[in-house]
Amino acid sequence: MDDNKAIVCRELTKQFGDFYAVNKISFEVAKGEIFGFLGANGAGKTTAMRILCGLSFPTSGTATVAGFDVYKQQESIKKNIGYMSQKFSLYENLTVLENIEFYGGVYGVSRKEIKKRIDELITTLGLQSEAKKLVGELPLGWKQKLAFSVAIFHRPQIVFLDEPTGGVDPVTRRQFWDMIYEAAASGITIFVTTHYMDEAEYCNRISVMVDGKVEALDSPSNLKKKFGVESMDEVFYQLARGAKRVES
Repeated sequence: MDDNKAIVCRELTKQFGDFYAVNKISFEVAKGEIFGFLGANGAGKTTAMRILCGLSFPTSGTATVAGFDVYKQQESIKKNIGYMSQKFSLYENLTVLENIEFYGGVYGVSRKEIKKRIDELITTLGLQSEAKKLVGELPLGWKQKLAFSVAIFHRPQIVFLDEPTGGVDPVTRRQFWDMIYEAAASGITIFVTTHYMDEAEYCNRISVMVDGKVEALDSPSNLKKKFGVESMDEVFYQLARGAKRVES
């Protein structure tokens, strides 16, 4: 494996009977890259992400995540990634501190290191006065920021974000992406799905899945040039209508 690649997929396929949820997709994600994984509902994004997170076996093809094989080393993959679901995943009946402590332990961070990182995290997020509040009492935007911070608390090589900003206001979405940029700058690879086309513009590169296949793969600016349009909304619209496949 190339040492500069966080994820490598080659002809990755997931078949259910005669139906191909993921149909021979191939792409690479560089270390520290912000990689957008786009597609309409049913396009195969979630199925592909489950395979890459070590939660499902592919039918055929190959893939490595953080250098580990998706067939043989699923547990090693899980230890080296973070994951944030589109559905809020923290415990609302625990306090902010209790959630961080719990997940730090789950991720195998030492008690001493957990205490040190908690102090840093609470200060960074500006949650000093809310640290002992139940998470359920926080506004959605703060919950999402906290969930992301917990997902990278153990400093994984890669973090998978599944529709992380769904339901939050535009200002909070922008703040959330500032956090993503900071994580990427620290060396964490970001693999993110989103249905907000303006967020696709924030990614270094994006892939667009249509009916289980990767139908476009490039930087947002290059894709707009290739399709002769001014926005990712228009790129996505053309691909959804069956425009000519574009790859790089």
